[in-house]
Amino acid sequence: MATLGTTALTFADWAKRVDDGYRIASIIEMLSQTNEILEDMLVVEGNLPTGHKTTVRTGLPQATWRLLNTGVPNAKSTTAQIVESVGNLETYAVIDKDIADLNGNTAEFRLSEVKAFLEGMSQQVAAMLIYGNQGVNPERFTGLTPRYSTINTANSQTANNVISGGGTASTNTSIWLVVWGDNTLHATFPKGKITGLQHRDMGEWPVADSLGNTYQAYRDHFKWEIGLVLRDWRYTVRIPNIDVTLLTGVSAANLINLLIRALYRMPTAPASATTIQTSDSPEVRAHMGRAVIYCNRIIRTYLDLQAMNKTNVLLRIEEFDGKPITTFRGIPVRTCDAILNNEAQVV
Repeated sequence: MATLGTTALTFADWAKRVDDGYRIASIIEMLSQTNEILEDMLVVEGNLPTGHKTTVRTGLPQATWRLLNTGVPNAKSTTAQIVESVGNLETYAVIDKDIADLNGNTAEFRLSEVKAFLEGMSQQVAAMLIYGNQGVNPERFTGLTPRYSTINTANSQTANNVISGGGTASTNTSIWLVVWGDNTLHATFPKGKITGLQHRDMGEWPVADSLGNTYQAYRDHFKWEIGLVLRDWRYTVRIPNIDVTLLTGVSAANLINLLIRALYRMPTAPASATTIQTSDSPEVRAHMGRAVIYCNRIIRTYLDLQAMNKTNVLLRIEEFDGKPITTFRGIPVRTCDAILNNEAQVV
């Protein structure tokens, strides 16, 4: 797992970032990850200054079978409102001016540090999209896992869309099938504000050290206000309890079987995925969204190996824009390193 730095840069840090000619060295980003969920997620401006309010139908009106010369009672539907909050991820980069100016490449040296902040914050947001729990950390937002945390339908309605892979240890991972859309699942940001990761070069400022003494430093400000809105839980499916230590054995989870079952948990799906593309609701037909499958690179590896099997007809490796894309019944399979391999058993 990546380690996030917590202190200001020192001369020792500077020495590790220059080559023998005192030029800024090319840094090998050993801590970088691939989280394609950040590229895919739909972002919709919130309708509140602190998040987004969603209204969902909770009950349908019941009509009455009528006999002649008898009346019928009135009926109505019921709704509920859910408020999703936004988290504010924020930090500053502070570099002593004398350190940054040592080799005359001030801008290049500062850029090398900015890249690390951008990567670190991206990893934090990706992790929150999967595991964030505002009930435990009120300053953050709630991601997917706490919403789909049980297979017991008596405890949670969303358990209908949680399909166990059979693992019982604590070496499990999950596959997620999500549909990004205005009426299904999307990220959000506060009403009237700016979306995405913001970086502001604040230039040179006097900065106080731990003793309250002042020195000149370059400062960069980073800020990302983001939340996750689950408008229709039926269009997200979790496949937990996939034991990564058993993937090569006879007890391995049947990933193809599990993915097919996941597809049919959604009310509707793309024409290439299932035989169910229509619904009684015109809203569902018109606004389903874009389906994507997310897994970490271990599961992605085994899915790609399965796609190379000549007897397989469900998984395919296609080419888009010169890049190989793995699809399952037409739905792209994307890598998300934020999904862990040490998840506890979901019961």
